[in-house]
Amino acid sequence: MIKRLSTIILSIFLSLLCVSVSAQQWENPSEKYKNAYKKYLEATCPITQDGIQHFVYFARDREALVKHPFLSHPAFNGAQIMYAWKELEPEKGEYDFTIIREDIAYLKQYGKKLFVQLQEATFHPNYLAVPAYLTTKEYQGGAVLQYDDNGKPNGWVAKRWNKKVRVRFALLLKALGEEFDGKIEGVNLQETAIGVNKESDASFTEAGYVQGVKENMLALKKAFPKSATMIYANFMPGEWLPFENKSYLKGIYQYGEKIGVGLGAPDLMVTRKGQLNHALAQMHEGKFTVPLGIAIQDGNYIGKTGADADDHEESDTGKTARHNIVPLLHAFAKDFLRVNYMFWVNQEPYFTKDVMNCFE
Repeated sequence: MIKRLSTIILSIFLSLLCVSVSAQQWENPSEKYKNAYKKYLEATCPITQDGIQHFVYFARDREALVKHPFLSHPAFNGAQIMYAWKELEPEKGEYDFTIIREDIAYLKQYGKKLFVQLQEATFHPNYLAVPAYLTTKEYQGGAVLQYDDNGKPNGWVAKRWNKKVRVRFALLLKALGEEFDGKIEGVNLQETAIGVNKESDASFTEAGYVQGVKENMLALKKAFPKSATMIYANFMPGEWLPFENKSYLKGIYQYGEKIGVGLGAPDLMVTRKGQLNHALAQMHEGKFTVPLGIAIQDGNYIGKTGADADDHEESDTGKTARHNIVPLLHAFAKDFLRVNYMFWVNQEPYFTKDVMNCFE
């Protein structure tokens, strides 16, 4: 009896020991790339020519282009500007590309190129980017409110999962391509991340959304066979990597490579697991012949995003105590992501003090 009891105790001890060893050896897959940025901490200014095409992102602030200092800086290839769908198609089937023509002409004076970003999603509930005719029953409203993690509306997005909406978007792309293909550096679609689900819109389905995104990508490529094409594929509704993997995001990256549409993302966040496990992991792990791009957007110069509740970078006065992470961001994008394009947001004081001063 005593011998048997000793055997049982020994067995339990060995089991606990194995569990302890396994626990020590187990690595959280969501932290796979958490230390990847450390390899680039020693990166310094100046940044020399490296084969990456650098563009300055102005969002919809076209006026900021005028006499901007980047125009005389040889390191920058041009400007990325966002144009709302409703600006380009004020009435159904009637297109007005005047502002694009003006921007191309202005940039050309300085030897710079235009990279177009098409806007049909917004991040403010009071601003809708789609044409008014789409907001009718024929298109099921055309767009729907997006909600943040706290259930508050924080913008609108075109119903990419609605076939009739996609048909109209494809016609816009076709008209743009007929005039500008080969005359602009490139054109990109907005991010795939949206704050929509079945509860917020009954017509929404995850499968329908994936299909809609792919059809928009194909329409983009057909419209622009010469200029660079790209989609910001960062997150997909219904999926959270690496634990909730439905191959939605990976499928978008595979499809882009298949049809020749470039892939990228907003927000170069080198220490945040969300970005690291989604778009950044896809770029790092994949083998691509299509161009890759990464955008450094509002807040990124201090390690935040515009969606962060504590993002108050406008109160930062550019004090000398603030560390310039531009060399780190560039080195990470060049070596870890292997990008072809970088889009640096025109956000002060960071663009002038950190970006401009860091490029030769």
